[in-house]
Amino acid sequence: MRPTSSDAGRGRAGMSDVAQLAGVSIGTVSNVLNHPARVSGTTLERVQRAMTMLNYTPNVLARSLAAGNSPILGLVLTDLANSLFIDIARGAELGAEAASMALMMSNSDGRLDREASYIATFAQSRVAGVLLTLNDEQHYGELVGRTPPDTPIVVLNYAAPTTHFCSVSVDNEHGGYLATRHLLDIGRRRIAFVGGPEALRPVRDRERGFVRAMREAGVTPALELMPDGVNRADGYAAGVRLAELVSRAEVDAVFAATDLLAAGIAQAAESRGVTIPADLAIVGYDNNHAAWDSPIPISTVAQPGEEMGRRGVEMATAETRGGPHEHGATVLTPTLVVRRSTTG
Repeated sequence: MRPTSSDAGRGRAGMSDVAQLAGVSIGTVSNVLNHPARVSGTTLERVQRAMTMLNYTPNVLARSLAAGNSPILGLVLTDLANSLFIDIARGAELGAEAASMALMMSNSDGRLDREASYIATFAQSRVAGVLLTLNDEQHYGELVGRTPPDTPIVVLNYAAPTTHFCSVSVDNEHGGYLATRHLLDIGRRRIAFVGGPEALRPVRDRERGFVRAMREAGVTPALELMPDGVNRADGYAAGVRLAELVSRAEVDAVFAATDLLAAGIAQAAESRGVTIPADLAIVGYDNNHAAWDSPIPISTVAQPGEEMGRRGVEMATAETRGGPHEHGATVLTPTLVVRRSTTG
């Protein structure tokens, strides 16, 4: 038997085409795909030969939905301009591959409406689970209020209460402590902190680490700036002010809550004659490309983004196995990366 010329022009072959060519029922084709042990050897061979002749590709998603499971996970990222989220995606992809699953990724670009749309789309597609990056309480509260039923969600980059979700986060307070302790250890005492919107929990946690390290050392912070954002432009504006304070010997170091802030500070300070690190030592946070691509590579605190993504997949797949499930919260440890912005 062979396909007719009319079959060739109809697009991708379906189960009915395979059944017709093999001379069997659609149910038999379904058994070949899902329960081959139920099909006799000769019939199995005939159906498989028909599939080959028609170049038939099973619809894996449709089959999984019919069986009540899915081989796909969804990932909603906050901002692909931040390399931390690229690391998270890479780790999630590796985790999904190890679990024989596929990963569908989307970028909300910080927009809650876009994020809600992606979550709804993933839920309608009956994915096995959704991984979602967060960074503030309002964001979390809205998520709790609109979570689709029967769609496991794992929160990344945010220590979510286990009453609703599993989560994987980083100990940002410890990261802030590491950054500040490094500046103290190299002899700096007039240290400023540049953060961001108070609504961002990671910023608040990093600030707490800064304050704790300064208090332990018996040193008073030289300044704490909280700009409206955490991007390079916000850092540049802060750097203009810091450069003036450096000229008056009121500041000799700064811990910035993100690498983008740190890069902006460095650019503004250097443009005003400040020498880094002789006059101003700088530590950022995230180990973003802004830190290693800067004209003066910036010391930073690295977050284990790949591990975060991989652990998130493990939690999501564990929740989809059925049976009793208790939500868990994993907190990862950041590390200090020393570069020329503090060592010369």
